Amino acid sequence: MLTANTSTQARVSLAMPSPAGANWSRQPKLWSTMSDLCSLVGIAEAVVEDSFQFQHVQFKAGQRIHTIGQPFDMLYVVNSGFLKTVMIDELGNEQVLSFPMKGDIFGIDGIHGKQYCTETVALTNCDVILVPFKILTSLGRTHASLEAAFHAVMCRELVREQTMISTLGSLTSEARVARFLVYLSQRFAEMGYSGTQFNLRMTRAEIGSYLGLTLETVSRTFSAFNAIGVISVDQKAIQIHDLESLRTLRRLPPSRARVRAEARRASMDAMAA
Repeated sequence: MLTANTSTQARVSLAMPSPAGANWSRQPKLWSTMSDLCSLVGIAEAVVEDSFQFQHVQFKAGQRIHTIGQPFDMLYVVNSGFLKTVMIDELGNEQVLSFPMKGDIFGIDGIHGKQYCTETVALTNCDVILVPFKILTSLGRTHASLEAAFHAVMCRELVREQTMISTLGSLTSEARVARFLVYLSQRFAEMGYSGTQFNLRMTRAEIGSYLGLTLETVSRTFSAFNAIGVISVDQKAIQIHDLESLRTLRRLPPSRARVRAEARRASMDAMAA
């Protein structure tokens, strides 16, 4: 619903119940204008008056933003933090579909069937902007360029998922992990952080679910990458030494070669010390 404030602007308030298992933390003084929203999702020079403000909601790690089967009426934009979007089968098995982060829109899967067919869970403390779909479509009717721009952003999210699906079918397990690290490097760089030193916000098991690999394969591949010197791994801390090798890697070298590479690296470290 819309509630007028003391100025000429209208603020878009929550008009939905809290999803089961999610404790919503409302910050009534934290709002974003349409211009802020467009800048965050990568829409340049959107010509639309800031007649609406969109509310921010904070979630703690582990809390659900929306659940499977929940009626759809909201899109969500990540302002800060990291999340995972998952599907859950009838046996309770979880399949990770994406890792939304700053500037990403999620909740798109609810548009077609009028209910969400996935659920999104905070991996870290998050700040999420609520975008009521009725408000967005209403603005689209009077601002065609804005509607087209948001459609393009939503298509961008779908293309990312389709690209990953095609990657899973054509690459070895080592190459999948390598491309995932390249993807994270690019995203961190886009957000203004280091693209070569970052902390993983997801577990090895969640990475494996996303890439179609077991936890053991992901852990073993990280260890192998560390051994040949393309990355350094310290639990969730990653440092990329050779981004180009990760980008072009098809499979790991034979194990003997990895042993020699590790020996050379140890020798170089000893000389440097």
